[in-house]
Amino acid sequence: MPYRPHRSYRTALAEVLTRAVAPCAQVTGVEGRFPRGAVTAFGATGLLGLTVATEFGGVGLGLAEAAEVVARTARVCPATAAVLRSHYTAVAVIESYGSPWVRGEIAAGRHLGSLALVEDDIGERETESDLLATRCTAVRSGGVVALRARKRRVVAAGEADSYVWSSRSLGVPDGLSLWGVPAHAPDLFVPARPDGAGPPGSGTSTVLADPVLVPADARLGADGGGRDIVLRTVLPWLLELGAAAGAGVRPCAASAARPAKTLAAS
Repeated sequence: MPYRPHRSYRTALAEVLTRAVAPCAQVTGVEGRFPRGAVTAFGATGLLGLTVATEFGGVGLGLAEAAEVVARTARVCPATAAVLRSHYTAVAVIESYGSPWVRGEIAAGRHLGSLALVEDDIGERETESDLLATRCTAVRSGGVVALRARKRRVVAAGEADSYVWSSRSLGVPDGLSLWGVPAHAPDLFVPARPDGAGPPGSGTSTVLADPVLVPADARLGADGGGRDIVLRTVLPWLLELGAAAGAGVRPCAASAARPAKTLAAS
């Protein structure tokens, strides 16, 4: 379905849930099949770009609206909601530090983001210590950086187009750096079987880099600045969207106080 001007994101969401998410939700949950059709529909209606700035073709909304989308989706398909939770959190980082091209691709519905931040077995929810503790090494040679790690509990592993990836910093003692790692990069591997974490069908699995090579300018933020980004952006988005997925729609005063914004025209 193409973009249409003056179309509420809530209207678009209701249509996508009815037309694309609900029909495959049972298969997704029972067979553990990734909801590719649902993700494609979210992209085609502009909802993957819900939180991308309007100057890049996005809808220009924020965390409150993303939480509403995740909550309503979770009622129909928990796997799709988990994918959106990871995507919107990754986009929050990309919006501040990513390239204009990637932001435009997300807005156009052609790019699904995810997070690759955790390296140890964790509980049901990511904690501050889980997100900040990394053993991933980063070694620079000219304009290329080699990242070596085993990232666990990556949602949409092998299905996303890029991962927000954490590593030790290049030059800051005990620092943390973040990178935008393309999912198609050579030497990036996803096991054939998911690791069992996350809702069935969410594609939650381990991603191995042994190592993966990325351009030095793929770094998101300053070298060693990843800790602040995780604390100020990643953790708040994950917690809010996780609560939305678990509890369903919780009206937000900020959202209720203004009319629903329309999706951008193509």
